[in-house]
Amino acid sequence: MKFFVDTADVAAIAELHELGMVDGVTTNPSLILKSGRNILEVTREICELVPGPVSAEVVALKAEDMIAEGRKLVEIASNIVVKVPLTWDGLRACKVLTDAGHMVNVTLCFSVNQALIAAKAGATFISPFVGRLDDINIDGMELIADIRQVYDNYDFQTQILAASIRSANHVAECARIGADVMTAPPAVIKALAGHVLTDKGLDQFTKDWAKTGQTILS
Repeated sequence: MKFFVDTADVAAIAELHELGMVDGVTTNPSLILKSGRNILEVTREICELVPGPVSAEVVALKAEDMIAEGRKLVEIASNIVVKVPLTWDGLRACKVLTDAGHMVNVTLCFSVNQALIAAKAGATFISPFVGRLDDINIDGMELIADIRQVYDNYDFQTQILAASIRSANHVAECARIGADVMTAPPAVIKALAGHVLTDKGLDQFTKDWAKTGQTILS
């Protein structure tokens, strides 16, 4: 499973990239706002840092305007993925942009039917929002599993990009189900290394080593 990092914080991306934990990046208007930077400037910097797909989202609501914004965004770098919402206008924009050879991430997916028509429209990625479904007491992982089954049934090439990932458990379940990609904030990716028994074992090793009075580096 590929790891995308969901942020526009260049320093955080760079830290994870150095460890090989970043296969791509996803951004959205909220993350751009949080960064406090110009969308074109920060997206260009991210693309220069990360060779994998970098999603940059349109903000228009009408298809023609989404297409125009998408064409502007792909001028930033060759690894730009135009991110469009899962609306009828978004699907129209997806079809035009993919037919022109651009990568498209269709976002805000909450049903199998939405994922199905996004694949029919040629989406490169579909982004089902796991955490937001959990928030309304619907199992987000069931949606990931259902999309996986439907896409496999018909050999759709659209990649499942599990989004709104809130915990290490979400990541493990996505990997178990077979999501192609998951995108998560830097803090969630870092949390994958944590385990209470690792901490407990390390604490015991440290105490025992101190009792030996030895040093490895002299």
